[in-house]
Amino acid sequence: MRLTAVAALVAALVISAGALAQEKYPSRPITLSHGFGAGGNSDTVARIIGPVLAERLSQQVVVEPRVGAGGNLATDRVAKAAPDGYNLIVLTGGHAVSGALYKALPFHPVDDLQMLSTLIYFPFVISVRKDHRFQSLADLVAEARAKPKTITYSSVGVGSTQHLAGELLASLAGIELVHVPYRGGQAPVTDLLGGRIDVMIDTLTVTRPQLNAGTIRGLAVTSPAAWPSLPGIPAAADTVKGYDVRSWMGIATTKGVPEPIVKQLNADILYALQQPQVRDKLEAIGNEVRGSTPDEMRSWVAGEIAKWRKVIDDAKVERQ
Repeated sequence: MRLTAVAALVAALVISAGALAQEKYPSRPITLSHGFGAGGNSDTVARIIGPVLAERLSQQVVVEPRVGAGGNLATDRVAKAAPDGYNLIVLTGGHAVSGALYKALPFHPVDDLQMLSTLIYFPFVISVRKDHRFQSLADLVAEARAKPKTITYSSVGVGSTQHLAGELLASLAGIELVHVPYRGGQAPVTDLLGGRIDVMIDTLTVTRPQLNAGTIRGLAVTSPAAWPSLPGIPAAADTVKGYDVRSWMGIATTKGVPEPIVKQLNADILYALQQPQVRDKLEAIGNEVRGSTPDEMRSWVAGEIAKWRKVIDDAKVERQ
């Protein structure tokens, strides 16, 4: 009787395990994390793509900001999550910068994540308050040379792409600027308008509403040539030769997620990017929409880390 009972228990466990293994994904809500403040670029992009992913997956997709450490707190959480596909993260160009800037991270920026697809590519805008004394990037450079370490600029955290964009500008122009890190969101805009910082280096998502409202003035765009959706704002490279900073976003999940789920998520992200309600909104805030395969995203992130390592070395930025 005991043997029969044990056999029945084993059979029940096997059946239960089989049922779980065959459980349709997803069977519960999915968390789409990012590492920056509400209202910032990551938050905006996540909330544009999230509803279409939710509809496609027939499950709720909860956008969850986890602010801190230049986005690395959110990435660390996803890197250490269960490999079941229920924890996704919007990675930014700052992820590659962190991989190059920090001596040690609590996760490997490539090997501890399963890349799914890139989403967008974009430049940054170097801007000032509308009534600021700087009328051009050349004005900024001239004053910074005459008065080193007196001009402040914002970023969304130490190790963010905005931070390195400022460091690269200073290095190539032969000037010294004062870096003021924030946690993303609208805080840099608030302090720029309030006169507490001189210069903001930020995404089009954050900058464009203020440009349209006439409250700030764009001195330059960080792409090597003028950006199509920002007519009238010159490229920084017109003033500082060789300057080129463009960033990106993509979605990743935890390493070890089963391949069928990886393929499904990749297909669903690519589908979402093709929908007018997603593509039009992303392009309207100045982005180039471009999806990828998981392998293409992995190669891209690894290449970006290598690029920023060289920038950091050339600019003599101290590693954190």
